[in-house]
Amino acid sequence: MLLRFNLKKSMSYRSPLFYTVLKVPFDWVMLLLAGIFVYWLRFNVLANYRPVVFEISFSSYFLILVVLSFVWVGLFALSGLYQLKKRLHFSKEALKVFWVSSIGILIVLLISFFQREMMPSRFIIVALWFFSIVFVCLGRIIIHYLQNKQFQKRKGLEPIVIIGKSKTAKILASEIEKNPGYGYRIIDSLDSVSELRKKWSERGMEISQVIQADPDIETSQLKDLVDFCVERQIVFRYIPSLAGIITPKVELDFLGGFPIVEVKETVLEGWGRIAKGFFDFIVAVILAIILSPVFLIIPIIIKLDSQGPSFICLTRIGERGRPFRLWKFRSMIKNAHLMKAQLAKFNERSDGPLFKMKNDPRITRFGRILRRTSLDELPQIFNVLRGEMSLVGPRPHEPEEVAQYQIWHRKLLNIKPGITGLAQISGRSDLSFEEEVRLDLYYLQNWSFLFDIEILIKTIPVVLRWTRSV
Repeated sequence: MLLRFNLKKSMSYRSPLFYTVLKVPFDWVMLLLAGIFVYWLRFNVLANYRPVVFEISFSSYFLILVVLSFVWVGLFALSGLYQLKKRLHFSKEALKVFWVSSIGILIVLLISFFQREMMPSRFIIVALWFFSIVFVCLGRIIIHYLQNKQFQKRKGLEPIVIIGKSKTAKILASEIEKNPGYGYRIIDSLDSVSELRKKWSERGMEISQVIQADPDIETSQLKDLVDFCVERQIVFRYIPSLAGIITPKVELDFLGGFPIVEVKETVLEGWGRIAKGFFDFIVAVILAIILSPVFLIIPIIIKLDSQGPSFICLTRIGERGRPFRLWKFRSMIKNAHLMKAQLAKFNERSDGPLFKMKNDPRITRFGRILRRTSLDELPQIFNVLRGEMSLVGPRPHEPEEVAQYQIWHRKLLNIKPGITGLAQISGRSDLSFEEEVRLDLYYLQNWSFLFDIEILIKTIPVVLRWTRSV
């Protein structure tokens, strides 16, 4: 692919700026609509069931609402919801909208405490908090939909260059080409920074960013590439090497006057670990109740489809290397594990200890549907309730697979395995084992409560996308 400079095309990628600017008035309008809806709900609908104690005219209420909406939008701006250079994923936007709206309602509560006549109804305050989140998120969904429709038409895409000749670079380029929703248009895929400099000097072009996709690039070349981007005010991003990901975090302390460095394999410890466990338990209880009809229907279909039990119990390795019994809906024929040894020669994953076979003869007809939709994983909710697994974490592996782990792979055993995880939402079974490890180790060292929620939110569209392909 030749590098081309076209003024119309080079400027077209700036259209995302339009959607970023559009979010400001859109958020403000959605906040107004949320407030108007709350007023109508309290004084028109609920007034028939619960008498209104404190009256407030709509004109007075609307004036307060307009001011609060401006304050709310200002808080959104301070939180980074209107970044011009970075397109936020909807899950991150939703989380920020939640936290900023919570801060905004606290401001309202403080004002109401000192000026009671300003907002007399406690229902209005609580409802305004809830519906402001709902309405703003709905507005963001509309904007994302409009922007993605434009991307699907290959309009407004950011022009980028990928540097690298590794397999990772090729996979990345292929993913971007197949998914215009990412918002990128690949100008070219080049082998080195010297080739980039040459083509830049020969043709000149408009580049939004350069992605260095060769994890094993030499330090000198990496520095040269960074300098190239700095000189031309181009955004530089890169895929780190596995060594860069698995470098442990350290904490400095003093003992007897001497500095002592403690190596930490994960930031998940103390109250963070307790909070994660509590969150897992509460959500698992809610999911078990909501999905109870599914746990009744699927076993019946499994029984009708093939012989054998509806549930299977498999041995997996969990936190600190402790084995546990993992529950799943049966998706294979009875005694499928006895055939694994003779099918080993058909293993398509030569990059690690895991077994993968595209047309595995052991999988039943209904089992293929269960696997493609991830419904076979639902019983693991009970593993979460038993404290053996987490909602988010590394994928649990078999004892014989863990026995083949290299030393740095065993870092994954520092926390509980999860039903979903960073690797699952980043490519599912299409990832190589090393790429899966890289992502799970990144999660270990960068865990946060919000990170868990973000992964859970991103799991939903991933599952739905695979469901549509069944």
